[in-house]
Amino acid sequence: MKRLAILGAGESGVGAALLGVRKGYEVFVSDLGNVAEKYQAELNALGVDWEMGMHTESKILNADWVVKSPGIPNKAPLIQQLKSMKIPVVSEIEFAGMHTQTTCVGITGSNGKTTTTMLTHRILKDGGLDVAVAGNIGSSFAREVAVEDCPYAVVEISSFQLDDIVTFGPHIAILTNITPDHLDRYEYLFEKYIESKFRITMNQTEKDYLIYDDDDEIIAEWLNKNKIRAQKIPISIKKKLNYGTYINNQSIMISITEERITIPQDELALEGKHNLKNAMAASTAAHLLKIRKESIRHSLSNFEGVPHRLEKVKKVDGVAYINDSKATNVNATFYALESVQTQIVWIVGGQDKGNDYHELLPMVNQKVKAIICLGIDNAKIIDTFQNTVELMAETHSMQEAVKIAYQLSESGDTVLLSPACASFDLFRNYEDRGDQFKDAVKKL
Repeated sequence: MKRLAILGAGESGVGAALLGVRKGYEVFVSDLGNVAEKYQAELNALGVDWEMGMHTESKILNADWVVKSPGIPNKAPLIQQLKSMKIPVVSEIEFAGMHTQTTCVGITGSNGKTTTTMLTHRILKDGGLDVAVAGNIGSSFAREVAVEDCPYAVVEISSFQLDDIVTFGPHIAILTNITPDHLDRYEYLFEKYIESKFRITMNQTEKDYLIYDDDDEIIAEWLNKNKIRAQKIPISIKKKLNYGTYINNQSIMISITEERITIPQDELALEGKHNLKNAMAASTAAHLLKIRKESIRHSLSNFEGVPHRLEKVKKVDGVAYINDSKATNVNATFYALESVQTQIVWIVGGQDKGNDYHELLPMVNQKVKAIICLGIDNAKIIDTFQNTVELMAETHSMQEAVKIAYQLSESGDTVLLSPACASFDLFRNYEDRGDQFKDAVKKL
């Protein structure tokens, strides 16, 4: 019996344990931190050996395979030791891919991953396919393969998960965009992060497809310099394409087969340029999988969006409150500021990932009347914007941030939570941060 050691007992680790048991591995799960009670119960029910608060090396270094949590960097001493012993260390995405024949749509990018994933899943499901949604969103890919193993799967994949794939290659890959993010994990070298994102296509063949944003200079430049085997399908809102998906006369045009598809922009439920591109990518993937045009149009017109991504909470005294807690990098926040058409009271801050806020200056100068810094260390934000915005406040709790926003806003304004940072300094995760914002707004 082959031994499988799993490092990290979050959703991906426990999903991998479930799949490992189903496939006949002897499984050992080890987490250096605490393990959530629901996962403890699941591991106990599976009857696998597990531990928390330590790594017992004797039970890990004798494994045939090691699946590691995306949160563990490759430079960690234990990972280095495993690699020196030639023990394969892979991501849960790779492990799941080894045990399924599903037709996979894999989605990555700095921003728009979750919306594009949810939208693609919705279109395929509405179109009659037996399709799962998994990955960096909700259930792990390994759990889906273990429990259902649907013929089709839409999988959101982070750069950290891509770093540890070996053979995994989706039939359709979508690369939404690439902007600086997680640079603290990539030695502050943008080039390494770019290479990480393009790993999504490294195992694709001539029968597979890469859908990508041709308006993104970083992506276009990389594709000019590097050959890939997959068929390239560009999307653009700036230029007409002979082959690809573009905008013509206020409509999305999908021109990749003999049947050209037209979808009027005004039918889209989601607003904003970034969501237009998400819709273009999702509908292009659906067209490749033979979903009917009428079905695609219906899904696009009824999709309500993703929690914590430009989520309208409520209006209080004429002020709109928007929860964009999922904006954990500068580019995501740029989209949020761009999409709001009123004056903004902006709640920003958290755990900085090597952010450069200067690209937000023109947008902030034009739209933001007040900034509320919500983080343990706000010095960088204050330093960047103190000469641009007159009203600035610092706070360390969401309740207080919302109260200050209420005081600084007036009818017709928008209070926007779009942090541009990770949440881990004050919150469990971005969902916790967004939920606390919504709760505080509802109490006003």
